[in-house]
Amino acid sequence: MYLCDLNMKKKKGFRLPKLRVALVPVVWLLCFILCAILVQGPDAALGAGKWAMLSASAVALFLSRAVCRLPWRYVGMGLKRSWLQLYPAICVLFFIAMVSASWMLSGIVPTFIHYGLLLLRPGLFLVTAALVCVVVSVFTGSSWTTIATIGVALLGVGTVFGYEPGWTAGAIISGAYFGDKVSPLSDTTVLASASCGVPLLRHVRFLMYTGVPALLAALAVFLLRGLLGSSVAAEASASILTSLNATFHITPWLLTIPLLTLVLILSRAGTNLTLACSTLMGCIAMAVAQPQLIGGLGDIVRVLLVGASPETGNEMLDSLTRTGGIWGIRETIFLVCGSVVFGGTLMGTGMLQTITNAITHHLRGVFRTVSATVGTGLFLNAFTADQYLSIIIGCNIYKGIYRRQHFDARLLSRTVEDSTSVTSVLIPWNSCGMTQSTVLGVATLTYLPFCVFNWMSPLMSLLWAYHLGRRERRRVLRTNR
Repeated sequence: MYLCDLNMKKKKGFRLPKLRVALVPVVWLLCFILCAILVQGPDAALGAGKWAMLSASAVALFLSRAVCRLPWRYVGMGLKRSWLQLYPAICVLFFIAMVSASWMLSGIVPTFIHYGLLLLRPGLFLVTAALVCVVVSVFTGSSWTTIATIGVALLGVGTVFGYEPGWTAGAIISGAYFGDKVSPLSDTTVLASASCGVPLLRHVRFLMYTGVPALLAALAVFLLRGLLGSSVAAEASASILTSLNATFHITPWLLTIPLLTLVLILSRAGTNLTLACSTLMGCIAMAVAQPQLIGGLGDIVRVLLVGASPETGNEMLDSLTRTGGIWGIRETIFLVCGSVVFGGTLMGTGMLQTITNAITHHLRGVFRTVSATVGTGLFLNAFTADQYLSIIIGCNIYKGIYRRQHFDARLLSRTVEDSTSVTSVLIPWNSCGMTQSTVLGVATLTYLPFCVFNWMSPLMSLLWAYHLGRRERRRVLRTNR
């Protein structure tokens, strides 16, 4: 149970923290990470994030005891709820690390790169990558699985075509998250509709009003970048193909493994089971298709645990085929643990409740209410570090406010999705941002500007609310006449 669900009154010397007290850990966290980024660059967010969150949690605990005399049991309740929400992400991270390593050394990803160079047009690559990820995510309902499989392969093709990793990752994430958002199979879509009491298919149809324009804007940007940008030269492409074929055994039979993975996803086998089966198939393919790289079972286990760096003779390919295995995601695991502590502490101390109460105080009108919902969603994403918590808390905070003003419940469910599930991947210490930056090997702040769909979605929500507000004002004026 959340502290904000307890509706605690002032009693026995306890009181909820005031806004100026509740904002201190938030300011501390932002300043800590900002200083790290300014000193060491955008890649520092992953390494500094865990220390920033742990230190901010310590500040919150100190203030809650010194100023509010908070009983420790409430902190424990917040930490427990935060852990229950985030520990599944740790399991998924382990499986994703093993899938990434096994698919690379088995030749699956190199095969994607090989056929991608032969079949795809460089100028249309970003648009194609985004649309492919849209289709896969719509049918799978999972942006994480799409990015960890198809996305990793497309990133390699994009790098060979001469695109900066940020552009390719932005196209992959934009497509994957749009497909996830409008898929009836998506857990976040189901959660948002259920939390707001909106039938699922009505919720999905209403999402299209903001989702489709945001996607079209993203595709236009990717198309413009592809047509104006430079692509890899024919000689370089031939050299890369030669290096691939000299290092890996390239065969279309390897593509049956991604197809079988897709079948598992469509059959709703579950994320962990699907990724475990994908890892097993990748390990078998390593032993069968790449005996020149894998000597035996010990080599396969070593690849899964610590990764491998096959020498291809091509510097670009060497960077693409290098994998870190489970050891390579250790910083991300530490960051997830830090986010558990920070999110749980903010909930348990009541500071999250204080801040959200201040945001929602005296809301009137469509535009102001939707703007507050969007701002709260972004805030929750940053300071609970989990999209599921953000959706649940956001819907609970605003459900009564929307009902009191006679707004359509679909407006709330759509706005919550536009500002939480879509933007979570843009925050370095959020579970989604951590996962995708680790899977793709691209820092969150590096791909953030190019995830056009993701940051356009909340803007589209605001634009739609502005339109509704103007229409409502015109109706009132006509009535008063």
